[in-house]
Amino acid sequence: MHPAKFVAAYALDWCVGDPEGIPHPVRLIGWSIDASERAVRRLSSGKYFELAAGAIIAIGVPAASAFCAHAILRQARRRHPLLGTATEIWLASTCLATRNLLDEAAEVMRTLEIGDMERARLRLARIVGRDTETLDEAEICRAVIETLAESLSDGIVAPLFYLAIGGVPLAMAYKAVNTLDSMIGHRDEKYLYFGRVAARVDDAANFIPARISALLLCLVADWVPETSGPRGWKIWLRDGGKHASPNAGQVEAAMAGILGVRLGGTNRYGNEVTTSPHLGGEFRRATRHAARRAWKAVALASLLGFGGALFFALGRKDA
Repeated sequence: MHPAKFVAAYALDWCVGDPEGIPHPVRLIGWSIDASERAVRRLSSGKYFELAAGAIIAIGVPAASAFCAHAILRQARRRHPLLGTATEIWLASTCLATRNLLDEAAEVMRTLEIGDMERARLRLARIVGRDTETLDEAEICRAVIETLAESLSDGIVAPLFYLAIGGVPLAMAYKAVNTLDSMIGHRDEKYLYFGRVAARVDDAANFIPARISALLLCLVADWVPETSGPRGWKIWLRDGGKHASPNAGQVEAAMAGILGVRLGGTNRYGNEVTTSPHLGGEFRRATRHAARRAWKAVALASLLGFGGALFFALGRKDA
């Protein structure tokens, strides 16, 4: 992707985000995943069939997403160079989530500041999968911090990474992989086999971006008051492998370390209760002040990550 378009796409996401009501490629990807699942489940059942069918969807949807993105860009460029440029910038911006992530997290924190716990829980439910109805303030803050950390990786750094190395088609394929994992990559009875390949593909796709994200948090920590980069390194290296996810644990451990707060613990998802090891277990529970510092760290990490990706894109252009 040309560096100038790269800058324009990042700026568009940072300034505008993804306004509700405007068509978004990820919604179309989600629809295609849902339609594919419903279609194949009508054909048969059993663990081997589900494993094979899930694998076909896990590979087919990202491939189709990349192909469609390439075809749309090619047709737009044929009609007019400016239309091609505008389309590429817009599609690239839809792969990024800096503005939406920061806005949603800030709104949860704002409602906590005014003491509206019920609205804070409702706003939090927009950005997390866990049940929020009974969470106290510390648990709401923990959820915000963990979501900021994980979304830094899969909503900002990973799309920047794939835009830099493969342009819009590869970034759109990544968004499909990430959407597949969020929709079918669960370990419950329904998706134990059907979503297994989707989960493994997502693990592979996020392996490098998650570790870049953890590194970025440690690098920007000293620009945020009351955070510590060296402490982030220590907790990242010590606790990064404790999480059930080989990738989320890396960035969440780094976040726990730089903030000096305890992350992980018990979450409820419907009738299912999961307990994960604590990251930074010696630290205190999350607070509103810690959540605000996490917000600042993610904003700075996004900017630093963009700078690194732009530098890579410039290097490829000159090569």
